[in-house]
Amino acid sequence: MLVYEAKLKGTETQYRTLNEMLRTGLFIRNKALRYWMDNPGVNGMDLNKYCKVLADNPEFPWVKKLNSMARQSMAERAWLAISRFFDNCQKKVPGKKGYPKLKRSQTRASVEYKTCGWKLSEDRKYITFTDKFGAGTFKLWGTRDLHFYQIDQIKRVRIVRRSDGYYVQFCINHKREETHELTGRMLGLDVGLNHFYTDSEGNQIENPRFLRKGEKSLKKAQRQLSRKKKGSKNRSKASHRLGRKHLNIQRQRKDFVVKLARCVIQSSDLVAIEDLQVRNMVKNHNLAKSISDASWSMFRQWLSYFGQVFGVPVVAVPPQYTSQDCSNCDVVVKKTLSNRTHQCPDCGHIQDRDWNAAINILNKALSILSKMLKNTVGQTEINASGENDLCLVGSTQLSKPTRRKRKPKEQSLESCAIFGTPFLAAGGCQTKS
Repeated sequence: MLVYEAKLKGTETQYRTLNEMLRTGLFIRNKALRYWMDNPGVNGMDLNKYCKVLADNPEFPWVKKLNSMARQSMAERAWLAISRFFDNCQKKVPGKKGYPKLKRSQTRASVEYKTCGWKLSEDRKYITFTDKFGAGTFKLWGTRDLHFYQIDQIKRVRIVRRSDGYYVQFCINHKREETHELTGRMLGLDVGLNHFYTDSEGNQIENPRFLRKGEKSLKKAQRQLSRKKKGSKNRSKASHRLGRKHLNIQRQRKDFVVKLARCVIQSSDLVAIEDLQVRNMVKNHNLAKSISDASWSMFRQWLSYFGQVFGVPVVAVPPQYTSQDCSNCDVVVKKTLSNRTHQCPDCGHIQDRDWNAAINILNKALSILSKMLKNTVGQTEINASGENDLCLVGSTQLSKPTRRKRKPKEQSLESCAIFGTPFLAAGGCQTKS
């Protein structure tokens, strides 16, 4: 699924209409959530049916103006929050489980259409919203060319409001695949705060620290906002100025991460990273702002995405003892966080702490892959002999013996029980892309 984005150019009257559409979508989402709170046992289909009840209610005439599929998509958002809460409860996630809450109107808001309620022009440069709100036609301002895709491939159209204007996003049903030339290079990456990351070859990328650099202007804009009278137009203007500054920092960070992740994937045949729990790491209030500014989670997400696009395996390894172990002799050398040089008393190996950790990360990834490959080959031999017909999926134990023998049966040449399935890109047997 691809997401293309363009800015909407229209009049002030059209923008006010978009605001009404966004408020209506938020109203439906909150009403659906309140309906679930007051009626135990309600499921997702009941919330979709409740949208029809809201549209027919004369007390809420504005609900009927919104497209029927857009109403259902807002109910689906409410059910998504509910199902996430139930999943966290079943998995016994530590801490708060994320009980769904009613949302208030904010600058960042969105409403989503499906396959109707909108229409593209023939040149794909204008979009018209055809529901009863009568928002009219907007010009699409962007660099993405929608002529490469059919109208049937556009499954969702989302209107997004940000501090600097209104945008439209097209969710296109298309799988992105690009060719990758083998380089014979395998990298282990150790992310940090002094440097954004250090790879297993000793190369270091400087941490840009976008939030720290823009912190002075953010504080000034925040002071100006606090001095304005609540409810005044000047306060609204100051709030938009502050929001645009935050948005600029967010876009700088994303641009840096996307370009760097793509460069790493294209220049490597294997990438190993740490499976860091950033949510727990930011509980350290002394380093929380720096960790959030480094955007390690976003970097990992884009590495995984480009790994799937280019067919490059990205392996996440446990982070335990990657900085303490010696990459030369595997002896544990205790260090404090302030000690930035690795000195092994056993073999005398001296190396930068992050470089040593990056090598350990790569070695761990290769060890994990070799064990998986070895067990997969053994499982393949068993399956080929006809004694077992177990297809290994996800985190299933590869060396787990069968509980009972099955009768031999013919296997197809395309069966994953004979040849296995690709496991490098996701760290396990893939069942879907």
